Amino acid sequence: MASGEGRRRRDNLVPLAALISREMRIEKMEKPTVKYGHAAQSRKGEDHFLIKMDCQRVPGNSSSTFSVFAIFDGHNGNAAAIYTRENLLNHILGAMPRGLGREEWIQALPRALVAGFVKTDKEFQSRGETSGTTATFVIVDRWTVTVASVGDSRCILDAQGGAVSSLTVDHRLEENVEERKRVTASGGEVGRLSIVGGVEVGPLRCWPGGLCLSRSIGDMDVGEFIVPVPYVKQVKLSNAGGRLIVASDGIWDALSSEMAAKSCRGLPAELAAKQVVKEALRTRGLKDDTTCIVVDIIPPDNSIQPPTPPKKHNKLRALLFRKKCHDSSSKLSKKLSAIGTVEELFEEGSAMLAERLVLPFLHAYSHIDLFLCNTPPSIIFIIEFIV
Repeated sequence: MASGEGRRRRDNLVPLAALISREMRIEKMEKPTVKYGHAAQSRKGEDHFLIKMDCQRVPGNSSSTFSVFAIFDGHNGNAAAIYTRENLLNHILGAMPRGLGREEWIQALPRALVAGFVKTDKEFQSRGETSGTTATFVIVDRWTVTVASVGDSRCILDAQGGAVSSLTVDHRLEENVEERKRVTASGGEVGRLSIVGGVEVGPLRCWPGGLCLSRSIGDMDVGEFIVPVPYVKQVKLSNAGGRLIVASDGIWDALSSEMAAKSCRGLPAELAAKQVVKEALRTRGLKDDTTCIVVDIIPPDNSIQPPTPPKKHNKLRALLFRKKCHDSSSKLSKKLSAIGTVEELFEEGSAMLAERLVLPFLHAYSHIDLFLCNTPPSIIFIIEFIV
């Protein structure tokens, strides 16, 4: 009797391989599809970009894959943009603690991004080159989007329901009052270029050096007031997904965030990127390097499509059925807004982000071997930067 029950229990056991396979299928169903498109028009050859779809939190584990999208808009040459493209990702991953689960890894990303930006800046400046670059660095891990940025290359989110929001802050002295206050409080001078007769022209700049950005990587000749500490924002999308548009200022000097998002709605990512660049060139012409990356985060069942442009209707028909259309579109908008809720997980823009995040991070993870690579610990560069 007992042995018969034992046999029945053994018969009901599921092989380990089957369990693992089942878990992987469930995970695949819950994981969104990420598609991207890229387009660019060059004028000075100083824009560079990075796209990596096959990064892994755990080497050899395909279920730990995440994607990276970045734009680097160089100035005073392209050396800083190229160096940052080639080294920033490694420095960020090198600052991540070992043995973290996915949720812990996500929580550690903002600190690692700061460490990576500062280390990249310090190493590039040690080369003695005067070039500088913006950096907008986007990590997509399932539904979580983490963005770190210095300069004025922007990343926006076009969520389901048509809500457009910025995931970055422009570090232009002309427009960013807080950054102007920070620079002047630190002893820097902010003013316009003065020409013959004392006439001031152009955008606000930081002196010495005359850079119109308050944060960048490189720029060793502009003094300590220009810092590499990024603005960091982390959001979690709903399972309705959304669209990211990452672009250099060649786009944003021509189009507002809303205009860029609206211009490419309903198009697949590859065509959308080309359309944004086309619209920017149509509006302003090719006055600067113009680079755009569009990233679509698509639900696994693809049940909700990206917003499509409204169709043109006959005026009489529109007049007759205006109320009906308004009511139904209002209901749809409310439904999509409810579905497309974006949860903000982290946001910090202080120039002292390194001090506020990395030192507590060191204390919290003092029992763990912090670094994956054999290079000197990234946090040392943060501490040196603060001191």
